Amino acid sequence: MSKAKEFQPLRIAVLTVSDSRTPETDTSGQFLADALGAAGHQLADRALLRDDKYVVRAKVAAWIADPSVQVVLITGGTGVTGRDVSPEAVRPLLDKHIDGFGELFRILSYEEIGSSTIQSRAFAGLANNTLVFGLPGSTGACRTAWDRILRDQLDSRHGPCNFATLLPRLSEQ
Repeated sequence: MSKAKEFQPLRIAVLTVSDSRTPETDTSGQFLADALGAAGHQLADRALLRDDKYVVRAKVAAWIADPSVQVVLITGGTGVTGRDVSPEAVRPLLDKHIDGFGELFRILSYEEIGSSTIQSRAFAGLANNTLVFGLPGSTGACRTAWDRILRDQLDSRHGPCNFATLLPRLSEQ
């Protein structure tokens, strides 16, 4: 008889990147904070920053330097306009890219919004043994990413594999 897998709560930081949202109107960041809490994880920190590549990079760099933060969820700034800078801000910090995340997100999003998903530059990667996920700014997109990808991949009980159980192995040489 196999032993049941045990849930391992993760410490997750949530960053909203937006020039137009306030803490009161940040429905995407609130959704992610609520969803990760409902899943049994801990909110390590939460911030709302303007669309500024260097401000965003500094915040994410601080979180990935903090060994108590295991996952960073970024919502916003993944579009194609001049103010959308999340990928440019964060990608230089990544040690490894997880290309399949953006690809899978756009496949799932296509089912919901059709060809408009092509404008999303959702991304993921690893930085200093921290998982980093960049999501679009809409609450619907955050719900799609959480409900259809992240909830399972951040749950140590999900099989056949998940990111949660890989976290201790990320620093292997």
